[in-house]
Amino acid sequence: FDLTSVQFAAMDAIRQHPGVDQAGVAALIAYDRATIGGVIERLVTKGLVERVVNPRDRRARELRLTEAGAELFDAFLPLVKRLQAEILAPLNDEERALFLSLARKSLSVPSD
Repeated sequence: FDLTSVQFAAMDAIRQHPGVDQAGVAALIAYDRATIGGVIERLVTKGLVERVVNPRDRRARELRLTEAGAELFDAFLPLVKRLQAEILAPLNDEERALFLSLARKSLSVPSD
């Protein structure tokens, strides 16, 4: 698929929040704001994401998946779900729920 885990996470954030900007993507996936630009640029170059001028602020750029990006994401998602299931397989239901809860919590805390 020629897609890194960070690129997939960025595409997922854009898919769930169409019109988000680069800083928003960085916050959503807990990634460094200084380097998210390169991730987004690679996705744009691959034709998977497009930058659209924000109609309320012509200086701002919103991000959206292209049709090709949405198709690739949809094709990739089952593979990611299978891998996640394999990774979490050793955990029982309670441990899995705790792990996922802690992972979500760690993403919601801003890093310094």
